[in-house]
Amino acid sequence: MRFKSLLLLLMLAATLPVSAQVELIEKVKDNQSEGAIEGFQWSPVVDLERLGVENQGASGTCWSYSSNSFLESEMIRMGKEPVDLAEMYTVRKVYEDKADRYVRLHGNLNFGQGGALPDVVDMYGKYGALPQSAYAGLNYGWDYNRHGEMEAILKGMLDAVIENKNKRLSPVWRQAYNSVLDTYLGEVPESFEYEGKTYTPESFAEEVVGIDAGDYVQITSWTHHPVYEPCNILVPDNWAWGISYNVEMEDMISIIDHALRKGYSISWAGDVSEKYFSWKNGVAYVPATDYYAMSEAERAEMFKGPKPELEITAEMRQAAYDDYTTTDDHGMHIVGLSTDQNGKEWYLVKNSWGEGNDYDGYLYLSKNYVRYKTLSFLLHKNGIPEGLQKKLGL
Repeated sequence: MRFKSLLLLLMLAATLPVSAQVELIEKVKDNQSEGAIEGFQWSPVVDLERLGVENQGASGTCWSYSSNSFLESEMIRMGKEPVDLAEMYTVRKVYEDKADRYVRLHGNLNFGQGGALPDVVDMYGKYGALPQSAYAGLNYGWDYNRHGEMEAILKGMLDAVIENKNKRLSPVWRQAYNSVLDTYLGEVPESFEYEGKTYTPESFAEEVVGIDAGDYVQITSWTHHPVYEPCNILVPDNWAWGISYNVEMEDMISIIDHALRKGYSISWAGDVSEKYFSWKNGVAYVPATDYYAMSEAERAEMFKGPKPELEITAEMRQAAYDDYTTTDDHGMHIVGLSTDQNGKEWYLVKNSWGEGNDYDGYLYLSKNYVRYKTLSFLLHKNGIPEGLQKKLGL
């Protein structure tokens, strides 16, 4: 009874946070032009196989959706029958690991719904995988993700553990914490049936998914780190202090282009909160004229066909990260390369906000947008050109 009372008090006392992803969708909703789709003519150059577009709902779990979608495409690339992987299983295991680190650091760690791209591969390597059919993560009775209440209760519990007056942690706080996860997301099955065979999460990862977690690396590009060496991206959602390989800005484009043409897709993280990112129209680019210097007529026409773009330099990219105009907003899955009617190449990207835009849940990102607004991206190391692999020591 005391445990139930504590949960009730935490629920009532907590200010339930609105997911940053939900706020983000609202923020970019007005970035659109009427009839924009008619202004573009797309010709596919590379179009890699993937499973269907999903919807992360009211949860800040884009990192899990993008990188699990990426792993599904990796299965296809490897000649396997793809599995719809359970994003919420990954989320569940991240919440467990994050709680342990949060408590060990006495609360001096970002705790929330966000995560980083490599979290999915890390959890897969440590805890295996589940198909969506075995773990939907919707134990609270809704048919879509909504994690604000759960997040508030989990954080409230951890803060109570850290601030307790006993001067010594109990041995059961993890059990209490995991009980909340069980209540909201459901208990993790020790074993489950899939296509007539019984698996554990570990055996499912090994026998069905068949991916080696050690084959995947994260790439980034900053001038405040030595080039071609490992570095740590200092953003709040990098709670596990994951390592990235730092390359030149143009190397990022070379790597992505090479990977796509060789059949390797990309899990991508970056800033999507700019006025020149349109979820509704499915287009993002960097206009040559600053948005705040545009006339109303120019703003209305922003996404109606190809427009001149600003040339991006490494110095501009770094400055935007340093002054917070480039922020760690969102994760998506780069699955192709297309040209517009002028022959300019754009990346085809699968999002996780459902199918309610001009391209049924997909977007086209210009290469200059990717140069400017990329935080990092994750891929199989063999998708990197051989010369860069050698420079990175892979």
